[in-house]
Amino acid sequence: MGVKAKIAPSMLSSDFANLASEAQRMLDCGADWLHMDIMDGHFVPNLTIGAPVIESLRKHTKAYLDCHLMVTDPLAYVDPLGKAGASGFTFHVEVSKENWQELVQNIKLKGMRPGVALKPGTPIEDVFPLVESDNPVEMVLVMTVEPGFGGQKFMPEMMNKVRALREKYPSLDIEVDGGLGPSTIDAAASAGANCIVAGSSVFGAAEPGQVISLMRKSVEESQPQ
Repeated sequence: MGVKAKIAPSMLSSDFANLASEAQRMLDCGADWLHMDIMDGHFVPNLTIGAPVIESLRKHTKAYLDCHLMVTDPLAYVDPLGKAGASGFTFHVEVSKENWQELVQNIKLKGMRPGVALKPGTPIEDVFPLVESDNPVEMVLVMTVEPGFGGQKFMPEMMNKVRALREKYPSLDIEVDGGLGPSTIDAAASAGANCIVAGSSVFGAAEPGQVISLMRKSVEESQPQ
């Protein structure tokens, strides 16, 4: 069997005034994870949430909180997010070339699962050492849009990165984020992505559960039997 499908609605597209009920709504619709976008206004121009919001949401849900750190200094976020109850901590390779080993170690010590993300312009080879390390990351997030803003168009050319990862690491969790929905899921799933982040396509749907189910089916049908 291949890797497990994990559908992660991006809470950035939710109604932030009702975050706990929005989180529960997504889980009731079949979501596996809740994707939390943490932006510092520096690595990307936008500013979103931090550890206090994760801590508040954790009081209302046992769900896997898949945190994507679009920040310049991810090391500074490890302790606060660990205490807040984050489940996954995905940092960007572009800001961690010098200290990723320390970062991965600290993430694991705080009980979180480490992942590494890369922007569209970053070569896929930059993440290979982090996957092949003695203390490896456990997921690679391939950005299929420029990080920092929701609602962008999916970049199909990024699927070459996903393919390269899947061929090299058959059992790795490979996440894609940006422009994923019913019209793009097959391209991502057939390339080998198994963790799917989707924002507006889920939250903007009349039946979010149907969209989640469709994406899961696409991933499962693309898995090697």
